[in-house]
Amino acid sequence: MSNFFLVLIYLVIGALLRRTALMPDNAASVLNAYVLYVAFPALILKSLPGLQFSFDLLIPALTPWILLAFSVLLVLRLSRWLHWSREQTGALLILVPLGNTSFLGYPLVEAFFGADAIPYALVYDQMGSFLALTIYATIIAAIYSPALSTPDAVSVIRKIITFPSFVALIVGLLLFNVEKPALAISAIDNIAATLVPVVMVAVGFQLSLRFDTREVSPLLVALSLKLLLLPVLAWSMWSLAGQSGQAVDITIFQAAMPSMISAGAVASMAGLSPRLVSGVTGLGILCSLVTLPLVYWLITNVA
Repeated sequence: MSNFFLVLIYLVIGALLRRTALMPDNAASVLNAYVLYVAFPALILKSLPGLQFSFDLLIPALTPWILLAFSVLLVLRLSRWLHWSREQTGALLILVPLGNTSFLGYPLVEAFFGADAIPYALVYDQMGSFLALTIYATIIAAIYSPALSTPDAVSVIRKIITFPSFVALIVGLLLFNVEKPALAISAIDNIAATLVPVVMVAVGFQLSLRFDTREVSPLLVALSLKLLLLPVLAWSMWSLAGQSGQAVDITIFQAAMPSMISAGAVASMAGLSPRLVSGVTGLGILCSLVTLPLVYWLITNVA
């Protein structure tokens, strides 16, 4: 649970910096730019060597992609029905499917289920959330970014292949089996470790409980889908398939994680409703203090 409280501390620091006017108004944009161009690529370079592709644990490997497809269809349908802006739609397409399945997921899975459950959490995160973040989120950010007011195929492809996370992914794959100098590994690890503190300070700096009336419905929908509907869908899907056991339990629990911090940084830097993104990310973490224990209780007592 310590990671939970660390996130809350970073969030409070950001909020205090905003209230005390110790940092300029554009501080959140600067911090997000650092994350997007420096810390997040470093995280990709750090994580890729440990990525293991395996067909042994299909339940946690397949579930995040099934939930992603469902989320995309549902968000697009709700966007038309509720008349969300293009930026709000792009933000939710990134935030709803991608959960915080590593920084919060690993320690919370261990805290609730024990250390032997970590392999399932790892597969869910690495074969689902991590790959989706580096590939899917980059594509959505490129397509929905306001910088591309009339996106065509060439401009979208150019945006994708020059996006920092995509560049880092390609570099990481090219260097996958290349032995790296100890200094390079240390630098990458240390820079990657700055991602969560910097992002959450930026989120706290932007976090506001005052939202434009047009932001209320996407905010409430995003929180409801991410924290409640997706774990229910994961449970229903595998129950109907006649599957049970620890792999299913961990998969459901990972599906209930609040929106991924790194995904919020990508969405914010793409100009996709930064205030809405901060609300979904920050309030999602606060709400999950209640929803995750509830999901755990339902898994262990009802499912």
